[in-house]
Amino acid sequence: MKKTTSFLLLLALVVAGRLSAIDPADVKPVKNLIVLIPDGTSIATVSTARWYQWYTHPDRPNLAIDPYLCGTVRTFSSNAPIGDSAPTTSCYMTGHPSRTGYIATYPPADPGNDIFPVDSTRAYQPMITLLEAMRLVQNKATGLVFTCEFPHATPADCSAHSYSRKRYDWIAPQMVHNNVDVVIGGGTSLLDADGEAYLKSHGYNVYRDDLAGMRADGGSKMWALFGKRDMAYDLDRDPAKQPALEEMARKAIEKLSKHENGFFLMIEGSKVDWAAHGNDPVGLLTDYVAFDKACAVALDFAKKDGQTLVVVVPDHGNSGFSLGRRDCKGYDKLTKDQLFSFVTKVKCTAQGFVDKLNAAPATEVQRIFRDNAGFELTDEEMQTLYNCKDYKNSPIPEDKRSEKESLAALYSNSLYGFVAKLLTSKTCFGFTTGGHTGEDVILAAYHPAGTIPTGVNTNIDLHRYMAAALGLSGKPDQLTQEYFVPHTEVLKGYKYTIVPPKTEKDNPTLVVKGRKQQLTISPFTNIIRLGKKAKDEAQLSTVIVYVDKNNTFYLPRSITKYLE
Repeated sequence: MKKTTSFLLLLALVVAGRLSAIDPADVKPVKNLIVLIPDGTSIATVSTARWYQWYTHPDRPNLAIDPYLCGTVRTFSSNAPIGDSAPTTSCYMTGHPSRTGYIATYPPADPGNDIFPVDSTRAYQPMITLLEAMRLVQNKATGLVFTCEFPHATPADCSAHSYSRKRYDWIAPQMVHNNVDVVIGGGTSLLDADGEAYLKSHGYNVYRDDLAGMRADGGSKMWALFGKRDMAYDLDRDPAKQPALEEMARKAIEKLSKHENGFFLMIEGSKVDWAAHGNDPVGLLTDYVAFDKACAVALDFAKKDGQTLVVVVPDHGNSGFSLGRRDCKGYDKLTKDQLFSFVTKVKCTAQGFVDKLNAAPATEVQRIFRDNAGFELTDEEMQTLYNCKDYKNSPIPEDKRSEKESLAALYSNSLYGFVAKLLTSKTCFGFTTGGHTGEDVILAAYHPAGTIPTGVNTNIDLHRYMAAALGLSGKPDQLTQEYFVPHTEVLKGYKYTIVPPKTEKDNPTLVVKGRKQQLTISPFTNIIRLGKKAKDEAQLSTVIVYVDKNNTFYLPRSITKYLE
Protein backbone atom coordinates (compact mmCIF):
# COMPACT_ATOMS: atom_id res chain seq x y z
CA MET A 1 0.00 0.00 0.00
CA LYS A 2 2.85 2.41 0.88
CA LYS A 3 4.53 1.64 -2.44
CA THR A 4 1.31 2.35 -4.35
CA THR A 5 0.74 5.62 -2.47
CA SER A 6 4.30 6.76 -3.20
CA PHE A 7 3.86 5.93 -6.86
CA LEU A 8 0.61 7.91 -7.06
CA LEU A 9 2.34 10.92 -5.54
CA LEU A 10 5.14 10.59 -8.11
CA LEU A 11 2.65 10.39 -10.96
CA ALA A 12 0.75 13.39 -9.60
CA LEU A 13 3.97 15.42 -9.56
CA VAL A 14 4.82 14.36 -13.11
CA VAL A 15 1.35 15.28 -14.38
CA ALA A 16 1.19 18.52 -12.38
CA GLY A 17 4.58 19.51 -13.73
CA ARG A 18 3.30 19.62 -17.30
CA LEU A 19 1.83 22.74 -18.81
CA SER A 20 -1.94 22.45 -18.54
CA ALA A 21 -4.74 24.90 -19.18
CA ILE A 22 -6.73 23.29 -16.37
CA ASP A 23 -6.06 24.18 -12.74
CA PRO A 24 -8.37 21.99 -10.65
CA ALA A 25 -8.10 24.41 -7.73
CA ASP A 26 -9.92 27.06 -9.75
CA VAL A 27 -12.82 24.87 -10.87
CA LYS A 28 -16.12 25.76 -9.24
CA PRO A 29 -18.16 22.83 -7.88
CA VAL A 30 -21.20 21.46 -9.72
CA LYS A 31 -23.95 19.01 -8.83
CA ASN A 32 -24.34 17.11 -12.11
CA LEU A 33 -22.05 15.92 -14.90
CA ILE A 34 -23.06 15.12 -18.47
CA VAL A 35 -20.28 13.77 -20.70
CA LEU A 36 -21.08 13.50 -24.41
CA ILE A 37 -18.71 11.40 -26.53
CA PRO A 38 -18.97 11.29 -30.33
CA ASP A 39 -16.93 8.14 -30.72
CA GLY A 40 -14.12 8.24 -33.28
CA THR A 41 -14.83 11.81 -34.37
CA SER A 42 -11.99 13.70 -36.03
CA ILE A 43 -12.02 17.49 -36.32
CA ALA A 44 -12.68 17.24 -40.07
CA THR A 45 -15.82 15.23 -39.33
CA VAL A 46 -17.16 18.05 -37.16
CA SER A 47 -16.31 20.67 -39.79
CA THR A 48 -17.93 18.74 -42.63
CA ALA A 49 -21.00 17.87 -40.55
CA ARG A 50 -21.44 21.59 -39.91
CA TRP A 51 -21.39 22.23 -43.66
CA TYR A 52 -23.80 19.33 -44.18
CA GLN A 53 -26.27 20.80 -41.70
CA TRP A 54 -25.92 24.33 -43.08
CA TYR A 55 -26.49 23.10 -46.62
CA THR A 56 -29.64 21.18 -45.67
CA HIS A 57 -30.88 23.85 -43.24
CA PRO A 58 -29.75 27.33 -44.38
CA ASP A 59 -31.10 28.82 -41.14
CA ARG A 60 -28.75 26.63 -39.05
CA PRO A 61 -25.15 27.53 -39.96
CA ASN A 62 -23.80 26.41 -36.59
CA LEU A 63 -23.75 23.22 -34.57
CA ALA A 64 -25.16 23.19 -31.04
CA ILE A 65 -21.66 22.77 -29.62
CA ASP A 66 -20.14 25.73 -31.49
CA PRO A 67 -20.57 28.40 -28.78
CA TYR A 68 -18.91 26.07 -26.28
CA LEU A 69 -15.83 24.95 -28.21
CA CYS A 70 -12.91 25.77 -25.93
CA GLY A 71 -9.90 23.70 -26.95
CA THR A 72 -8.59 20.31 -27.95
CA VAL A 73 -7.63 17.10 -26.19
CA ARG A 74 -4.62 14.90 -26.84
CA THR A 75 -5.82 11.35 -26.25
CA PHE A 76 -3.51 8.35 -26.05
CA SER A 77 -3.01 4.88 -24.63
CA SER A 78 -0.54 4.16 -21.84
CA ASN A 79 2.11 2.97 -24.30
CA ALA A 80 1.00 4.38 -27.68
CA PRO A 81 0.01 7.82 -29.03
CA ILE A 82 -2.99 6.38 -30.91
CA GLY A 83 -5.67 4.89 -28.69
CA ASP A 84 -8.90 3.02 -29.18
CA SER A 85 -12.19 3.62 -27.38
CA ALA A 86 -11.38 1.34 -24.46
CA PRO A 87 -8.27 3.01 -22.98
CA THR A 88 -9.16 6.57 -24.03
CA THR A 89 -12.59 6.79 -22.42
CA SER A 90 -11.16 4.76 -19.53
CA CYS A 91 -8.73 7.61 -18.99
CA TYR A 92 -11.52 10.20 -18.96
CA MET A 93 -13.25 8.07 -16.33
CA THR A 94 -10.29 6.97 -14.17
CA GLY A 95 -7.46 9.43 -14.78
CA HIS A 96 -5.10 6.74 -16.06
CA PRO A 97 -4.34 5.94 -19.70
CA SER A 98 -4.35 2.22 -20.39
CA ARG A 99 -3.65 -0.22 -23.20
CA THR A 100 -5.63 -0.96 -26.34
CA GLY A 101 -8.69 -3.00 -25.42
CA TYR A 102 -8.51 -2.33 -21.67
CA ILE A 103 -11.78 -1.34 -19.98
CA ALA A 104 -11.18 0.74 -16.81
CA THR A 105 -8.26 -1.55 -15.98
CA TYR A 106 -4.72 -0.56 -15.02
CA PRO A 107 -2.15 -1.49 -17.69
CA PRO A 108 0.95 -3.66 -17.34
CA ALA A 109 4.16 -1.67 -17.63
CA ASP A 110 5.81 -1.45 -21.05
CA PRO A 111 9.29 -0.12 -20.21
CA GLY A 112 10.66 2.26 -22.79
CA ASN A 113 7.25 2.79 -24.39
CA ASP A 114 5.02 4.01 -21.57
CA ILE A 115 4.13 7.67 -22.10
CA PHE A 116 3.85 8.34 -18.35
CA PRO A 117 5.09 6.21 -15.43
CA VAL A 118 3.22 2.92 -14.96
CA ASP A 119 3.23 1.08 -11.63
CA SER A 120 4.02 -2.53 -12.55
CA THR A 121 2.59 -3.79 -9.24
CA ARG A 122 -0.90 -2.64 -10.28
CA ALA A 123 -1.10 -4.49 -13.60
CA TYR A 124 -4.67 -5.62 -14.42
CA GLN A 125 -6.18 -3.94 -11.35
CA PRO A 126 -9.73 -2.65 -11.99
CA MET A 127 -10.01 1.12 -11.51
CA ILE A 128 -12.95 3.00 -10.03
CA THR A 129 -14.62 5.28 -12.59
CA LEU A 130 -16.26 8.68 -12.14
CA LEU A 131 -19.65 7.01 -12.49
CA GLU A 132 -18.82 4.59 -9.69
CA ALA A 133 -17.24 7.28 -7.51
CA MET A 134 -20.24 9.59 -7.80
CA ARG A 135 -22.56 6.75 -6.80
CA LEU A 136 -20.37 5.44 -3.97
CA VAL A 137 -19.32 8.72 -2.38
CA GLN A 138 -22.13 11.13 -3.23
CA ASN A 139 -25.09 8.78 -3.74
CA LYS A 140 -25.80 10.32 -7.12
CA ALA A 141 -27.93 8.76 -9.83
CA THR A 142 -26.14 7.42 -12.89
CA GLY A 143 -27.04 6.87 -16.52
CA LEU A 144 -25.68 5.64 -19.86
CA VAL A 145 -27.07 6.43 -23.33
CA PHE A 146 -25.53 5.04 -26.54
CA THR A 147 -26.40 3.51 -29.92
CA CYS A 148 -24.00 0.54 -29.89
CA GLU A 149 -24.63 -2.63 -27.86
CA PHE A 150 -24.42 -1.95 -24.14
CA PRO A 151 -21.21 -3.92 -23.34
CA HIS A 152 -19.33 -2.04 -26.08
CA ALA A 153 -16.18 -0.17 -25.08
CA THR A 154 -17.38 3.35 -24.25
CA PRO A 155 -20.40 2.55 -22.06
CA ALA A 156 -18.41 -0.30 -20.52
CA ASP A 157 -15.56 2.10 -19.67
CA CYS A 158 -17.90 3.90 -17.30
CA SER A 159 -19.34 0.87 -15.53
CA ALA A 160 -17.23 -2.29 -15.95
CA HIS A 161 -13.67 -3.59 -15.83
CA SER A 162 -11.80 -5.95 -18.17
CA TYR A 163 -8.43 -6.16 -19.89
CA SER A 164 -10.30 -7.32 -23.00
CA ARG A 165 -13.10 -5.24 -24.48
CA LYS A 166 -14.18 -8.35 -26.40
CA ARG A 167 -15.19 -10.26 -23.27
CA TYR A 168 -18.86 -9.33 -23.24
CA ASP A 169 -19.45 -12.35 -20.98
CA TRP A 170 -17.38 -10.55 -18.33
CA ILE A 171 -18.55 -7.01 -19.08
CA ALA A 172 -22.34 -7.38 -19.47
CA PRO A 173 -23.03 -8.81 -15.98
CA GLN A 174 -20.87 -6.11 -14.40
CA MET A 175 -22.91 -3.40 -16.09
CA VAL A 176 -26.11 -5.03 -14.86
CA HIS A 177 -24.85 -5.38 -11.29
CA ASN A 178 -23.26 -1.94 -11.08
CA ASN A 179 -26.74 -0.51 -10.44
CA VAL A 180 -26.73 2.14 -13.17
CA ASP A 181 -30.11 3.84 -12.81
CA VAL A 182 -30.89 4.54 -16.48
CA VAL A 183 -29.54 2.63 -19.47
CA ILE A 184 -30.82 3.31 -23.00
CA GLY A 185 -29.11 1.81 -26.04
CA GLY A 186 -28.60 -1.33 -28.09
CA GLY A 187 -28.15 -5.01 -27.26
CA THR A 188 -31.38 -6.88 -26.50
CA SER A 189 -29.65 -10.21 -27.19
CA LEU A 190 -26.89 -9.46 -24.69
CA LEU A 191 -29.09 -8.97 -21.64
CA ASP A 192 -29.62 -12.55 -20.49
CA ALA A 193 -32.44 -13.91 -18.34
CA ASP A 194 -30.36 -13.73 -15.15
CA GLY A 195 -29.49 -10.10 -15.84
CA GLU A 196 -33.08 -9.13 -16.50
CA ALA A 197 -34.24 -10.98 -13.39
CA TYR A 198 -31.68 -9.11 -11.28
CA LEU A 199 -32.78 -5.75 -12.68
CA LYS A 200 -36.48 -6.41 -12.15
CA SER A 201 -35.89 -7.67 -8.61
CA HIS A 202 -34.15 -4.38 -7.85
CA GLY A 203 -36.91 -2.11 -9.06
CA TYR A 204 -35.99 -1.62 -12.71
CA ASN A 205 -38.41 -1.51 -15.59
CA VAL A 206 -36.88 -3.38 -18.53
CA TYR A 207 -37.92 -2.79 -22.14
CA ARG A 208 -36.78 -4.69 -25.22
CA ASP A 209 -37.61 -3.06 -28.57
CA ASP A 210 -40.50 -1.33 -26.82
CA LEU A 211 -40.44 2.33 -27.79
CA ALA A 212 -43.89 3.03 -26.39
CA GLY A 213 -42.90 1.43 -23.09
CA MET A 214 -39.78 3.56 -22.82
CA ARG A 215 -41.69 6.73 -23.61
CA ALA A 216 -44.42 6.01 -21.07
CA ASP A 217 -42.09 4.89 -18.28
CA GLY A 218 -42.32 7.11 -15.23
CA GLY A 219 -40.05 5.20 -12.86
CA SER A 220 -36.61 6.22 -11.68
CA LYS A 221 -34.84 3.02 -12.81
CA MET A 222 -35.00 1.77 -16.38
CA TRP A 223 -33.17 -0.29 -18.98
CA ALA A 224 -34.48 0.21 -22.52
CA LEU A 225 -32.68 -1.73 -25.26
CA PHE A 226 -33.28 -1.65 -29.01
CA GLY A 227 -31.86 -3.98 -31.66
CA LYS A 228 -30.26 -7.37 -31.09
CA ARG A 229 -26.82 -5.76 -31.04
CA ASP A 230 -26.37 -2.13 -32.12
CA MET A 231 -29.14 0.30 -32.95
CA ALA A 232 -29.67 1.51 -36.51
CA TYR A 233 -27.81 4.49 -37.92
CA ASP A 234 -29.94 7.59 -37.49
CA LEU A 235 -30.60 7.92 -41.23
CA ASP A 236 -31.71 4.27 -41.45
CA ARG A 237 -33.70 4.31 -38.22
CA ASP A 238 -37.41 3.48 -38.28
CA PRO A 239 -38.78 6.24 -36.00
CA ALA A 240 -41.74 4.02 -35.11
CA LYS A 241 -39.39 1.39 -33.66
CA GLN A 242 -36.25 3.11 -32.38
CA PRO A 243 -35.74 6.49 -30.70
CA ALA A 244 -33.30 9.12 -31.90
CA LEU A 245 -30.28 9.81 -29.70
CA GLU A 246 -31.82 13.21 -28.99
CA GLU A 247 -34.93 11.59 -27.50
CA MET A 248 -32.85 9.07 -25.55
CA ALA A 249 -30.81 11.89 -24.03
CA ARG A 250 -33.93 13.83 -23.10
CA LYS A 251 -35.54 10.79 -21.45
CA ALA A 252 -32.42 10.01 -19.42
CA ILE A 253 -32.04 13.60 -18.22
CA GLU A 254 -35.74 13.77 -17.35
CA LYS A 255 -35.33 10.75 -15.07
CA LEU A 256 -31.91 11.45 -13.58
CA SER A 257 -32.56 15.13 -12.83
CA LYS A 258 -35.25 14.14 -10.32
CA HIS A 259 -32.59 12.66 -8.03
CA GLU A 260 -32.02 15.09 -5.17
CA ASN A 261 -28.29 14.37 -4.90
CA GLY A 262 -27.52 14.98 -8.57
CA PHE A 263 -26.41 12.68 -11.37
CA PHE A 264 -23.79 11.41 -13.82
CA LEU A 265 -24.77 10.80 -17.45
CA MET A 266 -22.65 9.63 -20.37
CA ILE A 267 -24.16 10.00 -23.85
CA GLU A 268 -22.31 8.41 -26.75
CA GLY A 269 -22.77 8.93 -30.47
CA SER A 270 -21.47 5.41 -30.93
CA LYS A 271 -21.77 4.85 -34.64
CA VAL A 272 -19.97 7.93 -35.87
CA ASP A 273 -16.96 5.72 -35.17
CA TRP A 274 -18.45 2.74 -36.99
CA ALA A 275 -19.14 4.78 -40.11
CA ALA A 276 -15.59 6.16 -39.96
CA HIS A 277 -14.18 2.63 -39.75
CA GLY A 278 -16.28 1.69 -42.76
CA ASN A 279 -15.34 4.86 -44.68
CA ASP A 280 -19.03 5.67 -45.15
CA PRO A 281 -19.36 9.46 -45.55
CA VAL A 282 -23.16 9.40 -45.34
CA GLY A 283 -23.31 7.49 -42.06
CA LEU A 284 -20.43 9.54 -40.68
CA LEU A 285 -22.03 12.94 -41.26
CA THR A 286 -25.64 12.08 -40.49
CA ASP A 287 -24.83 10.28 -37.25
CA TYR A 288 -22.68 13.20 -36.12
CA VAL A 289 -25.51 15.65 -36.82
CA ALA A 290 -27.82 13.36 -34.81
CA PHE A 291 -25.28 13.41 -31.97
CA ASP A 292 -25.14 17.21 -32.05
CA LYS A 293 -28.90 17.31 -31.48
CA ALA A 294 -28.36 15.30 -28.29
CA CYS A 295 -25.72 17.85 -27.30
CA ALA A 296 -28.35 20.57 -27.72
CA VAL A 297 -30.65 18.73 -25.30
CA ALA A 298 -27.90 18.47 -22.67
CA LEU A 299 -26.76 22.07 -23.08
CA ASP A 300 -30.31 23.45 -22.93
CA PHE A 301 -30.91 21.52 -19.70
CA ALA A 302 -27.62 22.67 -18.17
CA LYS A 303 -28.25 26.34 -18.92
CA LYS A 304 -31.68 26.19 -17.29
CA ASP A 305 -30.54 24.01 -14.38
CA GLY A 306 -27.54 26.09 -13.34
CA GLN A 307 -25.83 23.19 -11.54
CA THR A 308 -24.66 21.01 -14.41
CA LEU A 309 -21.28 20.66 -16.13
CA VAL A 310 -21.45 19.50 -19.75
CA VAL A 311 -18.33 18.17 -21.48
CA VAL A 312 -18.31 17.21 -25.17
CA VAL A 313 -15.22 15.30 -26.28
CA PRO A 314 -14.44 12.45 -28.71
CA ASP A 315 -12.32 9.57 -27.44
CA HIS A 316 -10.02 9.54 -30.50
CA GLY A 317 -9.91 10.34 -34.20
CA ASN A 318 -10.76 7.87 -36.93
CA SER A 319 -10.27 7.24 -40.66
CA GLY A 320 -8.29 10.34 -41.66
CA PHE A 321 -11.50 11.80 -43.10
CA SER A 322 -11.06 14.95 -45.18
CA LEU A 323 -13.19 17.48 -47.04
CA GLY A 324 -11.17 17.38 -50.24
CA ARG A 325 -9.49 14.44 -51.97
CA ARG A 326 -6.33 14.26 -54.08
CA ASP A 327 -7.85 12.55 -57.10
CA CYS A 328 -10.84 14.91 -57.16
CA LYS A 329 -9.36 17.51 -59.50
CA GLY A 330 -10.08 21.14 -58.67
CA TYR A 331 -11.93 20.26 -55.46
CA ASP A 332 -10.76 23.48 -53.81
CA LYS A 333 -12.72 25.49 -56.38
CA LEU A 334 -15.98 23.55 -56.15
CA THR A 335 -19.13 25.32 -54.97
CA LYS A 336 -21.12 24.22 -51.95
CA ASP A 337 -23.65 22.65 -54.34
CA GLN A 338 -20.94 20.64 -56.05
CA LEU A 339 -19.52 19.48 -52.71
CA PHE A 340 -22.72 18.78 -50.80
CA SER A 341 -25.65 18.36 -53.17
CA PHE A 342 -25.08 14.63 -53.70
CA VAL A 343 -24.29 13.54 -50.16
CA THR A 344 -27.23 15.42 -48.65
CA LYS A 345 -29.68 13.73 -51.03
CA VAL A 346 -28.62 10.17 -50.17
CA LYS A 347 -31.40 8.62 -48.10
CA CYS A 348 -29.58 5.78 -46.35
CA THR A 349 -26.13 4.85 -45.11
CA ALA A 350 -23.90 2.18 -46.60
CA GLN A 351 -25.40 -0.26 -44.09
CA GLY A 352 -28.87 0.85 -45.14
CA PHE A 353 -28.04 0.02 -48.76
CA VAL A 354 -26.66 -3.37 -47.72
CA ASP A 355 -29.91 -4.20 -45.96
CA LYS A 356 -32.00 -3.13 -48.95
CA LEU A 357 -29.84 -4.93 -51.52
CA ASN A 358 -29.81 -8.19 -49.59
CA ALA A 359 -33.58 -8.03 -49.10
CA ALA A 360 -34.48 -7.56 -52.78
CA PRO A 361 -33.75 -9.48 -55.99
CA ALA A 362 -30.92 -8.32 -58.24
CA THR A 363 -33.47 -6.91 -60.67
CA GLU A 364 -34.21 -4.21 -58.07
CA VAL A 365 -30.64 -2.91 -57.75
CA GLN A 366 -31.02 0.06 -60.08
CA ARG A 367 -34.29 1.11 -58.48
CA ILE A 368 -32.72 0.96 -55.00
CA PHE A 369 -29.86 3.25 -55.99
CA ARG A 370 -32.07 5.51 -58.08
CA ASP A 371 -34.63 5.98 -55.29
CA ASN A 372 -32.12 6.35 -52.45
CA ALA A 373 -29.13 8.06 -54.06
CA GLY A 374 -30.34 9.57 -57.32
CA PHE A 375 -28.12 7.55 -59.69
CA GLU A 376 -27.90 4.18 -61.40
CA LEU A 377 -24.89 1.89 -61.52
CA THR A 378 -22.75 1.66 -64.64
CA ASP A 379 -22.16 -1.78 -66.13
CA GLU A 380 -18.73 -1.89 -64.46
CA GLU A 381 -20.17 -0.87 -61.09
CA MET A 382 -22.91 -3.48 -61.40
CA GLN A 383 -20.35 -6.17 -62.20
CA THR A 384 -18.33 -5.14 -59.13
CA LEU A 385 -21.46 -5.40 -56.99
CA TYR A 386 -22.19 -8.90 -58.31
CA ASN A 387 -18.68 -10.02 -57.33
CA CYS A 388 -19.01 -8.99 -53.67
CA LYS A 389 -18.65 -12.15 -51.61
CA ASP A 390 -21.52 -11.39 -49.21
CA TYR A 391 -24.05 -10.04 -51.71
CA LYS A 392 -26.83 -12.56 -51.13
CA ASN A 393 -28.71 -11.97 -54.39
CA SER A 394 -25.84 -11.91 -56.86
CA PRO A 395 -26.54 -13.83 -60.08
CA ILE A 396 -22.91 -15.00 -59.97
CA PRO A 397 -22.34 -18.15 -57.86
CA GLU A 398 -20.22 -17.36 -54.81
CA ASP A 399 -17.34 -19.62 -55.87
CA LYS A 400 -17.18 -17.84 -59.25
CA ARG A 401 -16.96 -14.29 -57.89
CA SER A 402 -13.62 -12.62 -58.43
CA GLU A 403 -11.85 -9.32 -57.91
CA LYS A 404 -10.45 -9.65 -61.44
CA GLU A 405 -13.93 -9.12 -62.86
CA SER A 406 -14.42 -5.91 -60.85
CA LEU A 407 -13.39 -2.27 -60.83
CA ALA A 408 -10.25 -2.25 -58.70
CA ALA A 409 -11.07 1.12 -57.12
CA LEU A 410 -14.47 -0.09 -55.89
CA TYR A 411 -13.96 -3.79 -55.22
CA SER A 412 -14.41 -5.08 -51.71
CA ASN A 413 -14.98 -8.53 -50.31
CA SER A 414 -17.86 -7.04 -48.36
CA LEU A 415 -21.00 -5.50 -49.78
CA TYR A 416 -20.72 -2.74 -47.17
CA GLY A 417 -17.20 -1.91 -48.35
CA PHE A 418 -18.33 -1.71 -51.98
CA VAL A 419 -21.25 0.61 -51.20
CA ALA A 420 -19.08 2.86 -49.01
CA LYS A 421 -16.47 3.16 -51.77
CA LEU A 422 -19.19 3.78 -54.35
CA LEU A 423 -20.78 6.58 -52.33
CA THR A 424 -17.39 8.14 -51.57
CA SER A 425 -16.47 8.05 -55.28
CA LYS A 426 -19.41 10.35 -56.00
CA THR A 427 -18.00 12.98 -53.59
CA CYS A 428 -14.74 14.83 -53.02
CA PHE A 429 -14.38 13.43 -49.51
CA GLY A 430 -11.35 11.34 -48.62
CA PHE A 431 -10.24 8.66 -46.16
CA THR A 432 -6.67 7.62 -45.39
CA THR A 433 -7.42 4.54 -43.27
CA GLY A 434 -10.14 2.34 -41.85
CA GLY A 435 -8.66 2.60 -38.38
CA HIS A 436 -8.12 5.06 -35.57
CA THR A 437 -5.95 8.16 -35.93
CA GLY A 438 -3.91 10.11 -33.42
CA GLU A 439 -4.74 13.78 -33.99
CA ASP A 440 -6.08 15.94 -31.16
CA VAL A 441 -9.87 15.98 -30.82
CA ILE A 442 -12.27 18.82 -30.12
CA LEU A 443 -13.28 19.90 -26.63
CA ALA A 444 -16.47 21.79 -25.82
CA ALA A 445 -17.71 22.58 -22.33
CA TYR A 446 -20.40 24.44 -20.45
CA HIS A 447 -19.94 25.29 -16.77
CA PRO A 448 -22.54 27.39 -14.95
CA ALA A 449 -19.78 29.47 -13.32
CA GLY A 450 -17.71 29.70 -16.50
CA THR A 451 -14.69 27.75 -15.23
CA ILE A 452 -14.08 25.71 -18.36
CA PRO A 453 -10.95 23.97 -19.65
CA THR A 454 -9.21 25.84 -22.47
CA GLY A 455 -6.30 25.28 -24.82
CA VAL A 456 -4.71 21.88 -25.34
CA ASN A 457 -5.24 19.30 -22.61
CA THR A 458 -4.58 15.59 -22.28
CA ASN A 459 -7.11 12.91 -21.43
CA ILE A 460 -5.53 12.85 -17.95
CA ASP A 461 -6.08 16.61 -17.57
CA LEU A 462 -9.71 16.31 -18.57
CA HIS A 463 -10.34 13.65 -15.93
CA ARG A 464 -8.75 15.86 -13.29
CA TYR A 465 -10.94 18.77 -14.36
CA MET A 466 -14.17 16.78 -14.16
CA ALA A 467 -13.19 15.19 -10.85
CA ALA A 468 -12.38 18.61 -9.39
CA ALA A 469 -15.73 20.03 -10.52
CA LEU A 470 -17.45 17.17 -8.70
CA GLY A 471 -15.40 17.51 -5.52
CA LEU A 472 -13.74 14.16 -6.22
CA SER A 473 -10.12 15.12 -6.87
CA GLY A 474 -7.99 12.03 -6.28
CA LYS A 475 -11.00 10.10 -5.02
CA PRO A 476 -11.21 7.44 -7.77
CA ASP A 477 -7.66 6.29 -6.95
CA GLN A 478 -8.45 6.17 -3.24
CA LEU A 479 -11.62 4.20 -3.88
CA THR A 480 -9.75 1.78 -6.15
CA GLN A 481 -7.49 0.89 -3.23
CA GLU A 482 -10.58 0.31 -1.10
CA TYR A 483 -12.84 -1.61 -3.47
CA PHE A 484 -10.53 -3.41 -5.92
CA VAL A 485 -7.88 -5.06 -3.78
CA PRO A 486 -6.21 -8.39 -4.67
CA HIS A 487 -7.74 -11.26 -2.71
CA THR A 488 -4.28 -12.27 -1.51
CA GLU A 489 -4.09 -8.98 0.40
CA VAL A 490 -7.69 -8.80 1.61
CA LEU A 491 -7.83 -12.40 2.81
CA LYS A 492 -4.53 -12.63 4.69
CA GLY A 493 -5.08 -14.88 7.68
CA TYR A 494 -8.10 -16.60 6.15
CA LYS A 495 -8.28 -19.98 4.46
CA TYR A 496 -9.46 -19.77 0.87
CA THR A 497 -9.55 -21.84 -2.29
CA ILE A 498 -9.99 -20.86 -5.92
CA VAL A 499 -12.23 -23.54 -7.39
CA PRO A 500 -11.58 -24.03 -11.13
CA PRO A 501 -14.50 -23.57 -13.53
CA LYS A 502 -16.45 -26.69 -14.48
CA THR A 503 -16.54 -25.76 -18.17
CA GLU A 504 -14.75 -23.32 -20.46
CA LYS A 505 -17.79 -21.03 -20.34
CA ASP A 506 -17.82 -20.87 -16.55
CA ASN A 507 -15.70 -18.75 -14.23
CA PRO A 508 -13.66 -19.85 -11.22
CA THR A 509 -15.14 -19.45 -7.75
CA LEU A 510 -13.43 -18.16 -4.63
CA VAL A 511 -14.43 -20.00 -1.43
CA VAL A 512 -13.34 -18.35 1.83
CA LYS A 513 -13.64 -19.84 5.31
CA GLY A 514 -13.81 -17.69 8.43
CA ARG A 515 -14.32 -18.65 12.05
CA LYS A 516 -18.10 -18.48 11.84
CA GLN A 517 -18.92 -18.02 8.18
CA GLN A 518 -18.05 -19.26 4.71
CA LEU A 519 -18.25 -17.12 1.58
CA THR A 520 -18.68 -18.30 -2.00
CA ILE A 521 -17.63 -15.56 -4.39
CA SER A 522 -18.33 -15.61 -8.12
CA PRO A 523 -16.89 -12.85 -10.31
CA PHE A 524 -18.50 -10.09 -12.37
CA THR A 525 -21.48 -9.47 -10.08
CA ASN A 526 -21.98 -7.72 -6.75
CA ILE A 527 -23.51 -10.81 -5.11
CA ILE A 528 -21.72 -13.07 -2.63
CA ARG A 529 -23.19 -16.21 -1.09
CA LEU A 530 -23.04 -17.05 2.60
CA GLY A 531 -22.83 -20.36 4.46
CA LYS A 532 -21.48 -23.78 3.61
CA LYS A 533 -24.44 -24.45 1.33
CA ALA A 534 -24.28 -20.91 -0.14
CA LYS A 535 -28.03 -20.47 0.24
CA ASP A 536 -28.02 -16.93 1.64
CA GLU A 537 -26.66 -13.95 -0.21
CA ALA A 538 -25.39 -10.44 0.40
CA GLN A 539 -25.11 -7.56 -2.02
CA LEU A 540 -21.94 -5.48 -2.22
CA SER A 541 -21.74 -1.85 -3.33
CA THR A 542 -19.33 -2.70 -6.17
CA VAL A 543 -18.82 -5.62 -8.53
CA ILE A 544 -16.20 -8.30 -8.00
CA VAL A 545 -13.70 -8.75 -10.82
CA TYR A 546 -11.60 -11.81 -11.59
CA VAL A 547 -8.51 -11.56 -13.81
CA ASP A 548 -7.22 -14.81 -15.26
CA LYS A 549 -3.90 -13.25 -16.28
CA ASN A 550 -2.80 -13.22 -12.63
CA ASN A 551 -5.43 -15.58 -11.17
CA THR A 552 -6.68 -12.81 -8.90
CA PHE A 553 -10.07 -11.81 -7.51
CA TYR A 554 -10.35 -8.09 -6.81
CA LEU A 555 -12.43 -7.54 -3.68
CA PRO A 556 -13.53 -4.70 -1.39
CA ARG A 557 -11.58 -4.57 1.86
CA SER A 558 -14.86 -4.56 3.77
CA ILE A 559 -15.80 -8.04 2.54
CA THR A 560 -14.13 -9.59 5.59
CA LYS A 561 -16.98 -8.32 7.78
CA TYR A 562 -19.08 -11.15 6.36
CA LEU A 563 -16.58 -13.65 7.77
CA GLU A 564 -16.85 -12.45 11.37
